[in-house]
Amino acid sequence: MTDAGMQRMASRVFAALLASDSGSMTSTELSEQLRISPAAVSGAVRYLSHVHMVRREREPGTRRDRYLLHDELWYEAFGRRDAVLVRWEAVLLEGAELLGQDSPAGRRIAESADFFAFVQQQIPLMMQRWREHRAELDQDRR
Repeated sequence: MTDAGMQRMASRVFAALLASDSGSMTSTELSEQLRISPAAVSGAVRYLSHVHMVRREREPGTRRDRYLLHDELWYEAFGRRDAVLVRWEAVLLEGAELLGQDSPAGRRIAESADFFAFVQQQIPLMMQRWREHRAELDQDRR
């Protein structure tokens, strides 16, 4: 995960949650298992929550938080990238316009904007194909 750009502590916390049978742990459990400070857990969970890979729930009858992987984790995390792509495309289009599409830099930036527009068009199609594929896998596993 760190090789893909995720923060080191967030990678460790995510891996611990992913490898746990329940897919959920408290801060204390994460801290003890990973031998890291509660502050390190807190920072990692804040990042993972921000990128929609983990959610926080209050343990019933306690004041402790439990951190859980999202249902349909990868679908959820990937699907939320669409808003980022929209912003990148808008900024790139603005940059291409400012530089002029007749300049090499303007053309390069316009091509980048075209790429993000294409990816945005493909994401819903790919997500639908994933849902169909997952339904087939679920059917085969029954």
